[in-house]
Amino acid sequence: MKKEKIAISLDRNILELLDSKVDGSVIRSRSQAVEFYLKKGLKEESIDTAVILLKGEHQSIAMRKFKGTTLISSQIDFLAANGITHVYILTQHTKIINNLLEEISKSRIKAEIIEKDSKGNASALVAAKGRIANDFIAMSGDVYNHFNLRSMIEKHKNNNKMATMGLMSREKASEYGNVILDGDIIIDFTEKPKKAESNIVNAGIYIFRPEIFNLLSPSTISLESDLFPVLARQRQLLGFFTHGEYGHVI
Repeated sequence: MKKEKIAISLDRNILELLDSKVDGSVIRSRSQAVEFYLKKGLKEESIDTAVILLKGEHQSIAMRKFKGTTLISSQIDFLAANGITHVYILTQHTKIINNLLEEISKSRIKAEIIEKDSKGNASALVAAKGRIANDFIAMSGDVYNHFNLRSMIEKHKNNNKMATMGLMSREKASEYGNVILDGDIIIDFTEKPKKAESNIVNAGIYIFRPEIFNLLSPSTISLESDLFPVLARQRQLLGFFTHGEYGHVI
């Protein structure tokens, strides 16, 4: 690959530390050291894995025509356009699972199905434990989002919170998970309340730290009913307004 020559200014202490990493074997020059640690730092800041939480009964929804393709392909294309390289689809075995497999085989990034019988999306997420070591995206299998996901990732990375939730405003807020904010921190979350306390709602897309798996006990069935209210009370749930296109495909 052709390399470009650039000129940069570095603090003397940083430069001396960088030169100390040049061992003549793995890292043979100052330029190689700069490239190595830039790649390492950028990789740590990026998120390349996503999970789509797809109920078995919604597989037919995922296969519906949507924006010239299928909903599942639209979701994967959105994730791929924002730097995701690997997608796990957590679902259950159904009669049309092979159709779903055939559809995702056309994806330009790696997409694989994990089958797990579960009572809710939180218990389904447990199936990804052991496969994901870093922060990751999770999204509902029956929604379409199109916004600047990279900005959401950047905000998540800049804040030391367990999870970040995509948010939007809706007039009929009681039809969604309802959010109360203190600045950017979600301090209260109620799934489809009889009376909404605000017009801010859940957009169905999240970023989790891998430690989230430690909070998924056998009694944690639903993200919306069992996990998010707990994270909100602990002030461990960050909000991010997606300001983009959203669709709930039913």
